[in-house]
Amino acid sequence: MQASEVGQIIKNQIDNIDVKVQSDGSHYQVVAIGEVFAGLSPVKKQQLIYSCLNSYILDGTIHAVIIK
Repeated sequence: MQASEVGQIIKNQIDNIDVKVQSDGSHYQVVAIGEVFAGLSPVKKQQLIYSCLNSYILDGTIHAVIIK
């Protein structure tokens, strides 16, 4: 899966968010910025991103994600 596809998956599920994704094979680094994260704990922020990608993580398409 291309980095741009991962970014689009996240953007399709979270409104008004800026996402940049870099990839190295099935490992992805996600930088996500948006008002949706205001007031959330770091864990809740990560859970929001993981919720968008969970099915791809479970089926092995995405092996690892680093979220900033």
